[in-house]
Amino acid sequence: MKQKQLGEQGLVVSELGLGCMGMSDFYAGRDESESLATLDRALDLGITFFDTADVYGPHTNEELLSQFVRARRSQLVLATKFGNMRGPSVEWLGVNGRPEYVRQACEGSLRRLGIDCIDLYYQHRVDPKVPIEETVGAMADLVREGKVRFLGLSEAAPATIRRAHKVHPISALQSEYSLWTRDPEAEVLPTVRELGIGFVPYSPLGRGFLTGRFDTPEDLSPDDARRNHPRFQGENFSRNLKLVNHIRELAHEKNCTPGQLALAWVLAQGDQVVPIPGTKRRHYLEENVGALQIEFSTDDLTRIDEVIPQGATAGSRYPSPAMAAVNR
Repeated sequence: MKQKQLGEQGLVVSELGLGCMGMSDFYAGRDESESLATLDRALDLGITFFDTADVYGPHTNEELLSQFVRARRSQLVLATKFGNMRGPSVEWLGVNGRPEYVRQACEGSLRRLGIDCIDLYYQHRVDPKVPIEETVGAMADLVREGKVRFLGLSEAAPATIRRAHKVHPISALQSEYSLWTRDPEAEVLPTVRELGIGFVPYSPLGRGFLTGRFDTPEDLSPDDARRNHPRFQGENFSRNLKLVNHIRELAHEKNCTPGQLALAWVLAQGDQVVPIPGTKRRHYLEENVGALQIEFSTDDLTRIDEVIPQGATAGSRYPSPAMAAVNR
């Protein structure tokens, strides 16, 4: 698998990463043994870039990864995040970017992961109550102390990215990006390209919707968090299914699956774009890696833009409270 550089500070990762959230939280059908086997298989396939966060579980996803990390630390690039807080009943408690919390969260992640340095440390969501300069200043202290190698932001607005980058170089911005979430193209992608910051799209398969595996909302388990997302509800679901039908047609012509076509499109968006599709099962992981073999001509990309234009998706990508926390 090829390697790509994220940012200009020396962070090098595999051209495809693995998002680990669903192994421990939000999506139904979790199986720890299969998740660990999936992590092993990812490394066998050349994936070295693994993404987690303290809020996943909460905490249990980092603990799961610690079992995988022990004998393989030198082979891995580990990214985790802080800022989103949940309580003892997994209720949401808000966003915290206070400098003292940055240090507390980092110490907790290091302990749970069983490592002495985090490769890429993201602020998961921007705290509007704390100047970004103070939060990133505390993150920079962790770099100077050797507890973190590189810094990242997630779902930050262009002005915030610029302010943060002046305090300490930001190596990566992680935001949702896919054929049904193209919002970053307007301002975020031009900003990170100008500043030399890598871009890490999460949910590049539209939370699984673009794979074509869902025909009705009832295909989701009752405890699956996607049931609460507007794009998976009612008329929005039906309208978005029409987009998937276009993807199916294009995939058939390319002799690949809909998910592979959708992921290959994200991979085609630039040298410093490294998507992290999430999965907890080996067969989906192997399908995702197959997307690396797909090449698009200029005509292919133009046609995709024509049938799935920016803004074609029905519904917001999160419920209202969560949408209020992005692009800050």
